[in-house]
Amino acid sequence: MMMLGACHPGTPALSEWMPLLLFLAVILTLMLGYPVALSLGGTALAFALIGGLFGVFEPVFLEALPNRIFGIMTNETLIAVPLFVFMGVMLERSRVAESLLETMAMLFGPLRGGLGLSVTLVGMLLAASTGIVGATVVTMGLLSLPVMMRRNYSPSLAAGTICASGTLGQIIPPSIVLVLLGDVISSAYQQAQLDQGVWSPDTVSVGDLFVGALIPGLMLVAFYMLYIIGVAVLRPAAAPAIPREERALSGVALLVRVLAVLVPPLVLVVAVLGSILAGMATPTEAAAVGALGAMVLAATRGRLNLGILNQVVQQTALMTSMVFLIFIGATIFSLVFRGFGGDDVVSAFLTELPGGVVGAVALVMLVLFLLGFILDFIEITFVVVPIVGPILLAMGLDPIWLGVMIAINLQTSFLTPPFGFSLFYLRGVAPPEIKTSAIYRGVIPFILIQLCVLVILAVWPALVTWLPRTLYGS
Repeated sequence: MMMLGACHPGTPALSEWMPLLLFLAVILTLMLGYPVALSLGGTALAFALIGGLFGVFEPVFLEALPNRIFGIMTNETLIAVPLFVFMGVMLERSRVAESLLETMAMLFGPLRGGLGLSVTLVGMLLAASTGIVGATVVTMGLLSLPVMMRRNYSPSLAAGTICASGTLGQIIPPSIVLVLLGDVISSAYQQAQLDQGVWSPDTVSVGDLFVGALIPGLMLVAFYMLYIIGVAVLRPAAAPAIPREERALSGVALLVRVLAVLVPPLVLVVAVLGSILAGMATPTEAAAVGALGAMVLAATRGRLNLGILNQVVQQTALMTSMVFLIFIGATIFSLVFRGFGGDDVVSAFLTELPGGVVGAVALVMLVLFLLGFILDFIEITFVVVPIVGPILLAMGLDPIWLGVMIAINLQTSFLTPPFGFSLFYLRGVAPPEIKTSAIYRGVIPFILIQLCVLVILAVWPALVTWLPRTLYGS
């Protein structure tokens, strides 16, 4: 293969700048509003053509594209994506969230901050049963925000609680983010080992990432609830209790209602996650169980008919097609980026940073955090992680720890003003009297909580790695 820039004496400098120019061009194209998949693939192919004309890109790199696309289409792990999407959309159509919120509000209503605790717990349950962040934030905003306002909750506390609880679907399994991230981290881990001369590389699975994310996800829920309780104690007027006369049920009747509403989704969650934790099923097989269970749950609630099934299938096909088309566009981008020697440039930059692996991880996390303002998690997972992942893993980082840290980092950027996606979701459904500034103020404490969790996990990585090693010895 020709050395890059051999055709023209003045082009080596151009070849060194091409990876950065390609990355910036993709970001600019996305900010202009063009479709993500077409922006990734089209911009990369345009740069490949320009690079070929100037002799700084070898077209032979593109010969690997058909095999890459075929590999995407035959990847059994990614079959979990449409199944989990189907499960989430079906549960959304069956109005599980509405019943859970009403029941939890009656259960925790006597407590100051009870509505906030209810929203957090329902957000956790929806995250563990749907894993779709946008749908969760919108659903919670439509159902719980008007109720919290009628109960004289602080607008900022109500908005912050809904946004933060809605983004738990990023980290609590079975999260679509973790499915996609797990597949990419697995490939990056194998590549890192092969680059080091390990010809029988260890593997890491999506199931490992699911298990590793359990303790951090529950930590976030616990810290959210402690914060809400703290606000209720220090500022009682910001999170009042529901008056007794406004609580429809109590005693045995309330207990029966709680069991009737809470047990079915819990059984579904246990069936999906439990089968993975016990090693009885792969995430893909568990996703099939979840999809079937969601249909059964909808049928028991009288919410399963041909019309609803048609809507769910169409929405599933739309979201799945978007994910796979972005994956194909990201694959083209990755090939061209590597063809320009971009991975070597990034590797040299990260390894030469002061602070070694700590400095490299800190910089990558900062870059991912900032990119989370303008890119969705799918683009970041498919475009950025394959570039930096093998480099960081070659430095000796645990792949499960790295995957969980990236997931929480992206979850934090989704909450951060002024560009956090969750803020946009809630702003779209919030009533006009809820000011945007109140939403921004409300999420700041939850952002600080997530940053604290990131620091805790960085100091004690065993909080992520202990459970997978205990269960699987990985």
